[in-house]
Amino acid sequence: MNGIGAHIAGIGFWSEGLPSWQAARGYVAGGALVGDAPRRPAPRLLAPNERRRAPESVAVALEVALAACEAAAQDPATLPSVFASGHGDFAITDYMCSTLAEDPRAVSPTRFHNSVHNAAAGYWTIGTGCMATTTAISAGPGTFAEGLIEALAQLADGTPAVLLVAYDTTAVGPLAAMTASRGLLGGALLLLREGPGTRLRATLTDAEAPKGTGALAALRHDNAMAPMLPLFDALAGGGDLALLDAGPGRALRVEIAYG
Repeated sequence: MNGIGAHIAGIGFWSEGLPSWQAARGYVAGGALVGDAPRRPAPRLLAPNERRRAPESVAVALEVALAACEAAAQDPATLPSVFASGHGDFAITDYMCSTLAEDPRAVSPTRFHNSVHNAAAGYWTIGTGCMATTTAISAGPGTFAEGLIEALAQLADGTPAVLLVAYDTTAVGPLAAMTASRGLLGGALLLLREGPGTRLRATLTDAEAPKGTGALAALRHDNAMAPMLPLFDALAGGGDLALLDAGPGRALRVEIAYG
């Protein structure tokens, strides 16, 4: 196996009907959604008032990030992180654009605060008390692959552990005509430079990544972060290979070995 690699110490996952990685694995194995799953996550890291104000993008990002850390028994306050989202929060972007066009003085300070692309990363560092480096990435359909490359590069440079968090939300307004995206989807990987268990190795290739055909990819194909799902399908089903969209004419070949 060529490329750069890491050990997967923890996984987080959330979408409608699949509010955990355990639920996602169960769905891949048997096709059943969780009937009483919540409509959106309620991130435990935030105080009740902040939890109510936090946009859906922040809620899903923090939910999967904490789940991955807990699965790996890692202290979130010590971890560098990479937050990857193709579009941030569609609804807030639509609100900001329409309000600035119609009545700029009516812009909500809270929504303005949440409109920046690294809002989820900011909430994460505040909620965990983390002072480690955090990176926010956006690269269209290649966002997840580019986020994974960034995390792996940090590990290869000597960082012991990196948290990768990916998420996107429902597209609204004129943006929906440009990029179709429905529902909430988030996934997180806690990656270690050295460790036991499942290992992945990624190689960037000149190719077009095919659309995912696994159970999760078929279920959530209409979310902007769907390009991450071939990897989560492979991990849930014990597969050994995933091809991820890394941009026009580029694919990230991810090989998986189970310890």
